[in-house]
Amino acid sequence: MKFATGAAIAAPRERVFAALVSPDVLQRCIPGCEELTDAGNDIYKATIKIGMAGLHGIYAGTASLRDRVPPESFTLGFEGKGSAGFARGTARLRLDADGDGTRVTCNADVQVGGVIAAVGSRLVEAAARKLAGDFFRQLAIETNP
Repeated sequence: MKFATGAAIAAPRERVFAALVSPDVLQRCIPGCEELTDAGNDIYKATIKIGMAGLHGIYAGTASLRDRVPPESFTLGFEGKGSAGFARGTARLRLDADGDGTRVTCNADVQVGGVIAAVGSRLVEAAARKLAGDFFRQLAIETNP
C-alpha cells in the first residue's frame, strides 16, 4: 500500500528536522508510543500500543534512518509486529521551507500481513492517515516551545 501525507509546521526547517530524528521528541509525537530507544547507528527500537478496530494491540519493532540530507530529507525504514500481524516498509520524508515554517511531505510504501491485512486496505489507510495526522499535530506543538 502506498500513500502520501504531510503537514505545514510553523517552525524553521532545521528545528523540524532535528525533532524528526530525536527519540525523545518522537516518543512524545507518535500516537501510543510506550517506548522508543536509540539502539545506535540510526536505529530505533519501539513499542507502540494501538487502540483502533482491526489494528488493536501492542506492536514492537525497529526503525532505521537512511539517506539523511539535513535539513532537507531522510528515509525511514521500519518493521514491527504484534498480535494482529505485521507492518514493514519505507517512508521518504521531505522538508521544504514554507515562509517562516516548514512543509513536511511523507511518501510511504507499507506492506501488512496477518489480521491487519484481513481488515482491508481502506481501513488500514484510514487508520494510517489518522495516526499521521495525530503525529503531525503533536510535532507542531513540540517544535514551537
